[in-house]
Amino acid sequence: MCAGTSLRLLVDKWLMPNSSTPIRVIRFGRIHPDGTRFVRIAVLRLEGSIALYFFRHDDGTWHVVPPATRRPAIRVYANTG
Repeated sequence: MCAGTSLRLLVDKWLMPNSSTPIRVIRFGRIHPDGTRFVRIAVLRLEGSIALYFFRHDDGTWHVVPPATRRPAIRVYANTG
């Protein structure tokens, strides 16, 4: 896993939780049809609740953007015969 892309590090970076503003996992699961994992994490502050979705990519790293969708591809091969 790449440094700085663990779920814990991203939550600390984006939501900055502390002892007076703990985090809560609101929702988790998989996105169909490819089964990409996601988690929605929230923190309650005096200004209100802030929540973000985090997505796990194929290489095992977590990001705030979902992985690119895989699309069908057409390949052309030269006919040498």
